[in-house]
Amino acid sequence: MTPAPGAGGEAKRKKRRRRRPAGPPTPPNSLSADKPEPGVTPAKRAPVKKRPTYAKRVDEVSAGGLVIDGSGTKGLLIGRRDLKDASRERLLWSLPKGHIEAGETPEEAAIREVAEETGIESEISRELGIIDFWFMAGGKRIHKTVHHYLFREIGGTLSPQVTEVDDVGWFPLDEIISLLAYPDEKKLIAKSGDLKA
Repeated sequence: MTPAPGAGGEAKRKKRRRRRPAGPPTPPNSLSADKPEPGVTPAKRAPVKKRPTYAKRVDEVSAGGLVIDGSGTKGLLIGRRDLKDASRERLLWSLPKGHIEAGETPEEAAIREVAEETGIESEISRELGIIDFWFMAGGKRIHKTVHHYLFREIGGTLSPQVTEVDDVGWFPLDEIISLLAYPDEKKLIAKSGDLKA
């Protein structure tokens, strides 16, 4: 008599065991960092939310402008070295200006700053306009507003401020716009009309 399949005895088949690699047991459905199991989609991790970091906003207000010499034919500019120029020889020409101090009006600050940066004493003939712009410096986001005036030279001796200005000079009025390094100042002077103080 033949035993039925699956009944005991000599016909009983041995179960084959699959060999697992040596190491700690792997929990079911767990993923290896190096090789995910075939057919198993890696679990999606929730993105880590980072708090956005914003640069601190700083508001600055300055005053200055264009001084016209006694002959009415030249304008006064200050030159500072271009920090992006490897030779350190290129000068960026701009209008003299500086911060308004506590208790000062924009007009008072403009006259003081022109004298400090250039050595030239002046008086205001008229207002030219206000420029405002943004820039980054020292990890801060700076909003700068600059009041500009047209001045008439009344005295002093041309001399650059040692700590802040590399050069100063008088230039023909018809060359001022082309010499100015900053587009906002170029536009301001271009729309200012007659520059005779």
